[in-house]
Amino acid sequence: MRTQSQSPDHAQHNRYTHGYEQPVLAAHATRTAENSAGYLLPRLRPGMSLLDVGCGPAAITLDLAARLRPGQVVGVDTSDQALEAARAEATRRGDSTTSFQQADISSLPFDDGSFDVVHAHQVLQHLAEPVAALREMARVAGSLVAVRDVEYRTMSFFPELPGLEMWLDTYRRIARSNAAEPDAGRYLKAWARAAGLDDVTVTVSSWCYADPVSVRWWSHSQAERVHGRTFTRQAIEAGRSAADVEDMVQAWIDWGDSPDAYFTMTHTELIARV
Repeated sequence: MRTQSQSPDHAQHNRYTHGYEQPVLAAHATRTAENSAGYLLPRLRPGMSLLDVGCGPAAITLDLAARLRPGQVVGVDTSDQALEAARAEATRRGDSTTSFQQADISSLPFDDGSFDVVHAHQVLQHLAEPVAALREMARVAGSLVAVRDVEYRTMSFFPELPGLEMWLDTYRRIARSNAAEPDAGRYLKAWARAAGLDDVTVTVSSWCYADPVSVRWWSHSQAERVHGRTFTRQAIEAGRSAADVEDMVQAWIDWGDSPDAYFTMTHTELIARV
């Protein structure tokens, strides 16, 4: 195992815009390998090893581990709260072989080529230095690097409520103030090439919320996140008022109450052969 001290500058610059409050972790826990890493699944075989960077509550990590057994799977995250949720989910599933540890993507504590696959879902969009992160992922990958990130510019919704338009604008402002890139999806190919990864496959997929069950869940999940301390603080720092935040919360509730509710977003997926 490689040991290297984490750069204080990276720790300061990589500010996770969503935060780690319960509504965020609960939303991330609904993700699956099928709906979030489907582009990678045809490349996986039992016995392969995988590192999941920014694993969060590990819903995707543990799905991948089930497919790769008896291969070694490790999830890393910078957040104690996320890792606690990950270990609890592993226990709930009866998975005693997948391991989790605290680590930063800018300095992964593993030897070169330690894993067949290094995967990151919705991580690069939050980083000040995504190219350096891809280089570090490639360093510890023996075969493949796989990343998937959304492009906030592609978010489309109906009804077109002013409060939702304000929410989207506010989130993009917050992300940029955190030195992050909310439209990361469009840059994945360029970032990979800048990191020295030329053998790449790029695909696109989407999430859509239009049926009553998914609309109700997405509406209330987003309303809770907007109402949380992390978003509220950052929104006010970005120039919004407390009343604006309440308007955004109400807009999410009103959107979810509409029989015409529709929301979609596009994700770019990239697999690089190392």
